[in-house]
Amino acid sequence: MQTSLFDYNLPPTFIAQQPAEPRDSSRLLVLHRESGAIEHRYFSDIGDYLNAGDLLVGNDSRVIPARLHGHKPTGGAVEIFLLRQLDESGSQWECLVRGRGLTEGVEISLDAAAQSPISNTQSLRATIVSVLPSGSRVVNFAEPVRPYLDELGEIPLPPYITEYSGDAERYQTIYSRPEGSVAAPTAGLHFTPELLLALREKGVGWETVTLHVGLDTFRPVTAEAVEDHEIHTEWAGLSSRTAKQINETTLAGGRVVAVGTTSVRTLEWGGTGAQGIDPYDTNACPWKRVAAFEGTVNLFIRPGYRYRAVDALVTNFHLPRSSLLMLVSAFVAQAHRDDPDAGRRILLDAYEIAKADGYRFFSFGDAMLIL
Repeated sequence: MQTSLFDYNLPPTFIAQQPAEPRDSSRLLVLHRESGAIEHRYFSDIGDYLNAGDLLVGNDSRVIPARLHGHKPTGGAVEIFLLRQLDESGSQWECLVRGRGLTEGVEISLDAAAQSPISNTQSLRATIVSVLPSGSRVVNFAEPVRPYLDELGEIPLPPYITEYSGDAERYQTIYSRPEGSVAAPTAGLHFTPELLLALREKGVGWETVTLHVGLDTFRPVTAEAVEDHEIHTEWAGLSSRTAKQINETTLAGGRVVAVGTTSVRTLEWGGTGAQGIDPYDTNACPWKRVAAFEGTVNLFIRPGYRYRAVDALVTNFHLPRSSLLMLVSAFVAQAHRDDPDAGRRILLDAYEIAKADGYRFFSFGDAMLIL
């Protein structure tokens, strides 16, 4: 399948620069994947589509202040963006860097973030160890960097959000706990405490998984053929408690509703890789819906994949040519097994309807509920 089939035109005016307030006042496009029918609602209405006994599963990973500023011994400005921790101590990271002459051996002194209330802290020093083929750098910090991040770092917004200057906490879900992501699991940004309480009172369950989101999640697929794309790896965990809840929900006839594509990847890995099943073997079935696991996930979900752990999906509108758009297309296609391309067509038609109706796209944008 050609990657170009997942392209679509999106003028910059559709990209949300400010989040909806309150969170659940964002719009909600409800897509019924079997019929292709669409309803236009608000996120606060999501309970109208969920039943007692259904189970929502969100990604509770918290975004770290991954953007660091510093300078070289010559005084030249440097920006470091933490991508992935490479050692157990937290002293070595894969990073994106911005600045001149940032080659192997260059030393950098990191400066306190502009918004930091602390003004007398010494700089943390870092050294570029190597330049990777992708252009990112392996950087060694003189000490484990995590304890310094609240002071030295800034919460990184996606590059397409250029006009937001509000509270950085608005780029965190209300249920975020373990730190480790460099980008937010944005489908969860729409939930408020009041909405979650109302859903619980209705009998809708709530559980979380953890997947520390990497920047590659949002990068466009550059391979001409979808099948040639090499998916990135991210750390994820699905606890035995959550796995038990999911399996019992299914046995009781409830639906597992994934909140976001990162939750999907975690849940589906629990249904395939964690049980030793080839995710593209359409005849293979796990002996239980999901199994608990903890470790790296590199599951590339694209049309042709058969979902095993997810019955409904809450998601935002995704970038053209992205692996996330392919993942959602595959979910829609689940209702059309005789036509694997139906999911892509139905989804992109829904995107065009959303554009015509003024929906806002990407991280701070509106949401979809796919049933």
